[in-house]
Amino acid sequence: MSRGRVRAVLFDWGGTLTPWHQIDHVAQWHGFASEVATTGDDVADLAARILEAEGLAWQQARTEHRSARVEEILAELGYGSQHSAYGRARSAYDRFWEPHTHTDPLVRPLWEGLRASGMAVGVLSNTLWSRDHHRGIFERDGVLDLIDGDVYSSEIPWTKPHPEAFLAAAAAVDTEPRDCVYVGDRLFEDVHGPQQVGMRAILVPHSDIPTEQRVEVDATPDAVAHSLAEIAGIVAGWNSGHAGG
Repeated sequence: MSRGRVRAVLFDWGGTLTPWHQIDHVAQWHGFASEVATTGDDVADLAARILEAEGLAWQQARTEHRSARVEEILAELGYGSQHSAYGRARSAYDRFWEPHTHTDPLVRPLWEGLRASGMAVGVLSNTLWSRDHHRGIFERDGVLDLIDGDVYSSEIPWTKPHPEAFLAAAAAVDTEPRDCVYVGDRLFEDVHGPQQVGMRAILVPHSDIPTEQRVEVDATPDAVAHSLAEIAGIVAGWNSGHAGG
């Protein structure tokens, strides 16, 4: 396929725009379970049950590429927004995650540089969380104003690597897929996925992805960046042959 000028760079979120963290996945639900538990409930067992339901949703994302939402998972278990303790419980869950959501300090200068060079900046994330939740994180960290378009799997029917997820992200930045680059930390979702629709893919291999989350795939990134600081140079190299494009 003939490659033209890069006009948009799209980014994965967790492990790409945020530094990779190992998470105690049972602990993430312990605070939530403590708030909704009633007399006789075993909090640890309740947390494990919620985690099991969440795990099934992520397995569905990997195998069937169908999306899910955390609110729906909790509602199916009887602990959704109609539960009297939901507000307190969700706040406890969000507090657990807050330290793990901070945007890498390299993001703002990278995005400023890309936009100054005439490229759009986008985000496409596989997530159970809402658009408002993610945009609140970007606003907290002072980078929301630099996003030209963002798509979250929680608001569409598909998850990466389904081609429709990447087409939705390209449409969000008003750019043809062949003129987009996707940046992420996973071969299956973030390299194989975008390449299906003609995007170039940059792998940022700095995440220690758990074995159960990996999907074997024969995919080769168009470039590898060991730091977000390398992205602008890679893209500029691709564009150097299209100065008038």
